[in-house]
Amino acid sequence: MKTALNVLIVEDSPHDAELFVRELRRGGFDPKWQRVDNSPDLIAALQRKVDVVLSDYTMPHFDGLSALKICRELSPDVPYIFVSGTMGEERAVESLQNGATDYVLKDRLIRLLPAVRRALREIDERAARKSVEEQFAQAQKMEVVGRLAGSVAHDFNNILTVILGYTQSVLAQVGLDHPAHNHAQEVTHAAKHGVELTRQLLSFSRKQPFKPGVLNLGKVVVEMNHILARLLDEDVELKIVEGKDLRPVEADAGYISQILLNLVVNARDAMPQGGKVLIETSNARFDKRQPPDLFDPPLAGAYVVLTVRDTGMGMSDEVKAHLFEPFFTTKSKGEGTGLGLATCQKMVTQCGGHIDVQSKINHGTTVRVCLPQSNQKLSEPAACVAAGPPPRGTETLLLVEDEPSVRRLATDVLKALGYKVLSASDGEEGLNAAQTYPDGPIHLAIADVVMPRMGGKDMAAWLKATFPEMKILYTSGYTDDAIVRHGDLDAGVEFLAKPYLPDTLARKVREILDRKTTNQNK
Repeated sequence: MKTALNVLIVEDSPHDAELFVRELRRGGFDPKWQRVDNSPDLIAALQRKVDVVLSDYTMPHFDGLSALKICRELSPDVPYIFVSGTMGEERAVESLQNGATDYVLKDRLIRLLPAVRRALREIDERAARKSVEEQFAQAQKMEVVGRLAGSVAHDFNNILTVILGYTQSVLAQVGLDHPAHNHAQEVTHAAKHGVELTRQLLSFSRKQPFKPGVLNLGKVVVEMNHILARLLDEDVELKIVEGKDLRPVEADAGYISQILLNLVVNARDAMPQGGKVLIETSNARFDKRQPPDLFDPPLAGAYVVLTVRDTGMGMSDEVKAHLFEPFFTTKSKGEGTGLGLATCQKMVTQCGGHIDVQSKINHGTTVRVCLPQSNQKLSEPAACVAAGPPPRGTETLLLVEDEPSVRRLATDVLKALGYKVLSASDGEEGLNAAQTYPDGPIHLAIADVVMPRMGGKDMAAWLKATFPEMKILYTSGYTDDAIVRHGDLDAGVEFLAKPYLPDTLARKVREILDRKTTNQNK
């Protein structure tokens, strides 16, 4: 099969142009060609697709160097090969210096095919190199954005810890009929929305710990029915169809919830005049021979498929091309972060799955998430958090936290529960407080992992060497610090992620203190 080639020939002789075309055909090309011999026609011809320019050097009313200059201005990447019978060595060198790709003498047309092939190959190589450079630049940009996202999330988690902590305190002190109660509830709801946004940032930057379990995807979706329904307007109908005999999948339940929330919110926003959202789960098997059903099929294998389909306005091909780019959004300023689908894609990929989108203007959007089936048994549900007032104590605690507002909150909470609390703003100050404390043992050190001068882990190492019976609880707004490896904590390390509620802190402290002393937290 011959290779299609769009050829522009700058030549005053029709006969010579035919010779060029004949030679190209002999070499396996199928040239679609046009001949020009003046500047206006050349400019007009360059408005169309051109793969290669073949040009004479000397013409009665036009010259090759002028043609070369026009081509380099209008089509700088198109190969330009001089094919001339009057071109000497000096002119050839001059033409190459001015941007020509190559030159061939008319009485040696046997060199035309190698020159054209080499020029086209160089174009392909440059395109490939440019693609790699763009991918590398994008990877660098994503690394920077990821680091920024993690840093922002860390700071934001400190803020959320304070907001949630003090609003919980207010709610505990005022009755349901007090005007401040509803206000505090609204603050809590807003802060929890901030927690979800922070989780998106952490997941996008790969700083959210991955905690897979063996799940029934259909049950997870059904259990979210009420939450999803509350996200939708009254004129949007939600229907959930749970597949029969669904196979288990290994995934993070929090990831699945976040994916569903993002997809349903996107569906809602695509239907400002109302419509329908259908969520389905089903078993499926794909193989390489299976014809594509308007989707990009995943790798061959057995999957459980989560499908979210809406009847909204749909998306253009241009929008779909940028769909999974971080911070890309079609929403108005202040209405979206552009992290939703980028986050979904990362979560699905981390679960070993595949996500694709089918959409057409005015014909709605269908998103399909394919997760590999698992042969493992379903995970046991997590135990419920104990109800009732937070547990109290009288032990001595060392609280080391560089964020003043978080330090004040945690100190107030723990002192109110009966503990004696020593506080410090960094690791060095914490070491000094422990070494100079005169009134008996310090039972537990609560240390932020990332702090100026000395971090929590370095401080803990010094404390354990001096006070081997002291227990350690790490806290952090980050989750990929030195104590977090591949989504799991190092063996024996106690960790409390921010933002945390006062009750959560109190129960975690009591749990660690009540545990028999071992050689944990080394």
